[in-house]
Amino acid sequence: MPEEPFDLVPVRSHPALLLKEKSKKTLVVADLHIGWEVSLAEEGVYIPSQTPKLLSRLIRIIEAYKPDCLLVLGDVKHAIAKIEMEEWRDVPNFFERVLRTVGEVKVILGNHDGNLEPLLPEGVEIISPRGLILGDVGLFHGHTWPHPEMMGCRSLVVGHVHPVVTFRDPMGFRITRRVWIRAKCKGRDLARLLLRRTGVRSRREPSEILKDLYKTELRVSHIVIMPSFNEFLGGQTVNRRKIGRESKFREFIGPVLRSGSVDLEEAEAYLLDGTFLGKVGQLRTLS
Repeated sequence: MPEEPFDLVPVRSHPALLLKEKSKKTLVVADLHIGWEVSLAEEGVYIPSQTPKLLSRLIRIIEAYKPDCLLVLGDVKHAIAKIEMEEWRDVPNFFERVLRTVGEVKVILGNHDGNLEPLLPEGVEIISPRGLILGDVGLFHGHTWPHPEMMGCRSLVVGHVHPVVTFRDPMGFRITRRVWIRAKCKGRDLARLLLRRTGVRSRREPSEILKDLYKTELRVSHIVIMPSFNEFLGGQTVNRRKIGRESKFREFIGPVLRSGSVDLEEAEAYLLDGTFLGKVGQLRTLS
């Protein structure tokens, strides 16, 4: 995957981003889903906790790239509203170990992070699901609309989707791989919808409203969808063949991706090692 402008660089062979803002480096990962094994146990499939492997992989990346801050882009835990017994054990242990390796840790809340705060040790900063801005990049989980000020960023980064591509050979065997998705977006259309969802209804140009209400210039031009850091999770097949006349936006989750302002057919898909697979529309023939 080519280097993003504004020093937003995927960590090669890992589902992680390194964001360099002046002299500060922030490592970004998304969708840990600690405790996902419990949902399998409820279906009669019992496997040991995979959290130690998840933690070990993250620590290796932190030690290799030495970021000043770790930012988790939502869905720290797997249970949506409640807290499972395993999460009471694994989430605090996970972040206590991370805090011994990197001094600053931030978590943007995702849709699976209900009642997360009691699980996090002191020193972990919790951020609203509407996200935060680092340099020229707006980061949020993706299950809700971001803050309107993010329309002033050129790049938006989300998780939530767990994007994968699926390949099917002539014998019917399928191979699934996690991918990065990089798509252009229509900033004017996205800003208009976002402002409408925040209660701003006006016939004025979105750029004018953003400037007046939020002191923000409309600059957003593309969006990056991160693969899930947890390799054991399933994912959303972005190159799934459409059924009948269904909307090309229906298959995606999250209001921004469903808004119609993101060009998903022309979006570029990259493997974790940086290999460019092609555009999503082209890859549908291989699923």
